[in-house]
Amino acid sequence: MSVLTWQKSSYCGTGEACVHVATTAPDAAVKVARSADPGKDHLTVSPAAWAAFLQAVRAASQGRQG
Repeated sequence: MSVLTWQKSSYCGTGEACVHVATTAPDAAVKVARSADPGKDHLTVSPAAWAAFLQAVRAASQGRQG
């Protein structure tokens, strides 16, 4: 099992309510975890699903649905 390098969301402040993301390899699985313990519990999604999620979040933050 490879060691994951977790990146903290750029939208996180100083609080604990943050999201961490890691990828297993280029064009492979994307892992999403809460900040309390990113290495313990995480959700695994495909790069396409992660890209669609980010697109929807960006559209919603701009007041439209994508």
